[in-house]
Amino acid sequence: MSDDLKDILSNLNKDIEQDKLLDYLNKNLSAAEAHDIEKQMAGDEFMNDAVEGLESFKNKKDVSLMVQQLNSELKKQTAKKKARKEKRKLKDQPWLYITIVTLLLLIIISYVVIKKYLK
Repeated sequence: MSDDLKDILSNLNKDIEQDKLLDYLNKNLSAAEAHDIEKQMAGDEFMNDAVEGLESFKNKKDVSLMVQQLNSELKKQTAKKKARKEKRKLKDQPWLYITIVTLLLLIIISYVVIKKYLK
């Protein structure tokens, strides 16, 4: 199977090695090893559902196509979110900062001068 599928499967359970899980899906494990993986799957509902979903694919080529499709959609969505976040980010504009600081200084100096002359 492709490395993309291994990347997806790595997030399921840290106790099970990716290769063992892929071998389980391909029915390449001994009965004892398969039983150990099934025991671990019984304790993790998410992993159990994911493995059942992957087993439902009859053609393993469909799995790799689905993985590629999911990865491309995920990259598109994260790129959109990143672009929106960059748009909202205050861009580095030194003239804006200089203007704000200058205005604040002028306001403070004006306040002090007015208070001094009105006393």
